[in-house]
Amino acid sequence: MTSEESVQPARSRLRRVGRAVVYGLVVAVVVTALAFLVRSQFDPLIRADTSAIRTATDVTREHPALRQFLLTWQLLSNPTNLYVLAALACLWTWRRRQLTTRALWAFVTMMVGWNLALDVKYIVQRARPIVADPVSHAPGYSFPSGHAANATIAATTMVLLFWPLMRRTGVRVGAVVAAALFVLVTCLDRIFLGVHFPSDVVGGVLLGAGLVLSSYAGYVDWRPPALEPDSATRKEPT
Repeated sequence: MTSEESVQPARSRLRRVGRAVVYGLVVAVVVTALAFLVRSQFDPLIRADTSAIRTATDVTREHPALRQFLLTWQLLSNPTNLYVLAALACLWTWRRRQLTTRALWAFVTMMVGWNLALDVKYIVQRARPIVADPVSHAPGYSFPSGHAANATIAATTMVLLFWPLMRRTGVRVGAVVAAALFVLVTCLDRIFLGVHFPSDVVGGVLLGAGLVLSSYAGYVDWRPPALEPDSATRKEPT
């Protein structure tokens, strides 16, 4: 390998890291701005949040079947349950020779995201919605929604993890639509149960999607040393 060829992998890694940092900063600015509005009790936002919670919980009380569905979904979309299944998916893909580093990327990204969402909650310390006749209860702080953030993290990561295995366009479109619907239903679940304000779930989705996409920007086209051009003829699919 010539000196010029040896410099190329280093430059490539630097570009990837640069992309990841830039994307991460953009997400941090957006989420921080929303958190600032929440912390400062920005009146238009607070009034919109409060009105939405009142209307949503009224609908839930009037429809017992809807309430039961929402409570069941709340259990199914619990972050612990999601990450157990996601970890098993990572383990399965890790056993595939060409998806080893991709599986490791997915697992580490999800674990970092899970902890980051908790950290932001303790930084912002927003109280949960106060509902006169609550339909459900949840402990801890409100912003961002942990269910929304982790559903977004898990769904987005799983789509990216299995992307190389989805050869047909229809399958890829279906996977993206299914992931988006899963996140949407989880967000609505939190609002209609009255345990999160709309701005909480928006913050959770922004944090979750931004984290995964920033992480993927730093990972995509990455190759471990054993797969550099002078020692292998192919790389992990992206």
